[in-house]
Amino acid sequence: MLAPALPFESLYAHGFLRVAVCTPRVDVAAPQFNLEQTLELARRASASSAAVALFPELGLAAYSNEDLVAQDALLDGVEAAVAALVRESAELFPLLIVGAPLRTEQKLFNCALVIHRGEILGVVPKTFLPNYREFYEKRQFSEAAQAVSSGIQLIGRDVPFGGDLLFKASDVADFNLHVEICEDLWVPIPPSSYAALAGATVLANQSASDITIGKADYRRMLCTSQSGRCAAAYLYAAAGYGESTTDLAWDGHAIICENGDVLAESPRFACESALITADIDLDRLRQERMRLTSFNDSARLHREHARAFRSVEFAVKPPSVLLPLQRPIARFPYVPSDPASRDERCAEVYEIQVQGLMRRLEASGIQKAVIGVSGGLDSTQALLVTARCFDRLQLPRTSVIGVTLPGFATSERTYGNARRLMTALGVSAREIDIRPAALRMLEELHHPYARGEAAYDTTFENVQAGERASCLFRLANHERGLVVGTADLSELALGYTTYGVGDHMAHYHVNASVPKSLIQHLIRWVARTGQFDASTRAILEDIAGTPISPELTPDQTAEQTVGPYELQDFNLYYISRFGFRPSKVAFMACHAWSDRNAGHWPETVAADQRRAYDLKSIVRWLEVFLKRFFESSQFKRSALPNSPKVGSGGSLSPRADWRAPSDAHADVWLEELRSGVGKRTEVPRE
Repeated sequence: MLAPALPFESLYAHGFLRVAVCTPRVDVAAPQFNLEQTLELARRASASSAAVALFPELGLAAYSNEDLVAQDALLDGVEAAVAALVRESAELFPLLIVGAPLRTEQKLFNCALVIHRGEILGVVPKTFLPNYREFYEKRQFSEAAQAVSSGIQLIGRDVPFGGDLLFKASDVADFNLHVEICEDLWVPIPPSSYAALAGATVLANQSASDITIGKADYRRMLCTSQSGRCAAAYLYAAAGYGESTTDLAWDGHAIICENGDVLAESPRFACESALITADIDLDRLRQERMRLTSFNDSARLHREHARAFRSVEFAVKPPSVLLPLQRPIARFPYVPSDPASRDERCAEVYEIQVQGLMRRLEASGIQKAVIGVSGGLDSTQALLVTARCFDRLQLPRTSVIGVTLPGFATSERTYGNARRLMTALGVSAREIDIRPAALRMLEELHHPYARGEAAYDTTFENVQAGERASCLFRLANHERGLVVGTADLSELALGYTTYGVGDHMAHYHVNASVPKSLIQHLIRWVARTGQFDASTRAILEDIAGTPISPELTPDQTAEQTVGPYELQDFNLYYISRFGFRPSKVAFMACHAWSDRNAGHWPETVAADQRRAYDLKSIVRWLEVFLKRFFESSQFKRSALPNSPKVGSGGSLSPRADWRAPSDAHADVWLEELRSGVGKRTEVPRE
């Protein structure tokens, strides 16, 4: 929840948590040296305002001591280092997770110590001890299950002890930490799996993990997979330079994952101490778990394991300073950003759309399609999909009937592009001039435009939109064809469609789960990847660069009414997909959009098209989005034609991802935005 004492510009005010993974240089059997290296990185983590700093397994002694670890002199030195570290931690911000061999009950345990501002919150012994190949840990250590007591006395203090500990922040919502050690992740059911079911959102793994060829990829897979299955963050720290190379080598691999994604990863084989940081989105993890019914079913099935955990509370006390995100936030969350996977993802979008339409045509027995072609983005994408569909069905493209329907404000540019595109794709091109019929309707309505007045109101627009839809449906009747809809996800979210007899309706929609920003990207991708000849590529590039407009009134542009689609798609993704508070979405939008020279841009966005938005603009258009999305347009979405879901960003179909009442109000979202932003930053209001 938004912390009232924190400034709007602080990541801790918006459900984010900065974490650090540290790989200090070590020296075998040298606790004092290892303490100094640990403290150096702990101070760096504190300076970065990280709330957690994770260190490798047995780091205060070094992992590779072998039988030396049972020597009392070394163990005494480790305990002295622990005492010094606890004292020094009183002046540091992060919760520290450090590794040490500890004696209790006449046994020796491989332990993780959780230290916070002068206190030892708990000690976690290793659950699974590897005793195969190069590992002989059962020779020196006892496993966690062999402990009799649930507490340990350490440096004169009684401290909780066991693998059943969770460390829960009292002042940062959903920050619940679990710690496991190395091999614990390699087993079929890691302890962190049960901890996640008990509510742990941040899973930390102290590891030594010597390096062999290909092992780094396997580690990364384990960490990402565990974070994804547990809908959690997973922090991993492997031992680095300075460990003994008598028989093994070490690469200092550090990884921070969140829900299946790698947020940060260290260079390996560094010879000096190193640290990586990342900003975890706790709100995202909570929202994912709320939605994943199978996650909670699993918690119910394993409730006895989950109930066995003990909680240790602590207070983070985030600093009341401006603390911007380090985490990259994509400007275009729907657009594939990784160049390595871009072609595959873009092709997959087309495959999903094509397959959806193919199946509908096969099931209906219809072998013709009717589509209105305006020369704009949406109809171009729908026409490309339909042409591919007919190719796949081995039907002639001439069975695709493209129709231009010029109205009172149709431009030469879009009209010309529509005609040229249909010719280039080899579909049947028809034209129905809707102006005579639309004018007759306006006359029957006694509309001022019919008397020669420049009255461009909603009725003027919808008469044209309705006439276009009516023509398409009647033509489909006549040709025994199927009307392919062109409306996209962005328009449906904003209600920027004409309900019923208009672009809202079709026999089958192909774009209804594809946002405007992605359609623009897809058309440019198709144009630039050698799928068409030079003349067709030029047409597609010009269409992608045409200002977005329904062309129902003179000089009309859609973004004057509903706001920049690139910004509204950003808002849609984080509000519909994750249910984030509007103030958090505004904070993230500022991070993504405030500086056009910062961050990554898809190469399909030309330099002169790269825009920036300040907080005032972001809030203004977010208010428009909230009002239109929650309050004024759900009735249109409740009556959507069929359309395939395309991306994880979701569909707004009432039969798929989005079910909502048509008579809700947006007040609660608008008030949260105004209070969340306005009370912390001076935002001029219009």
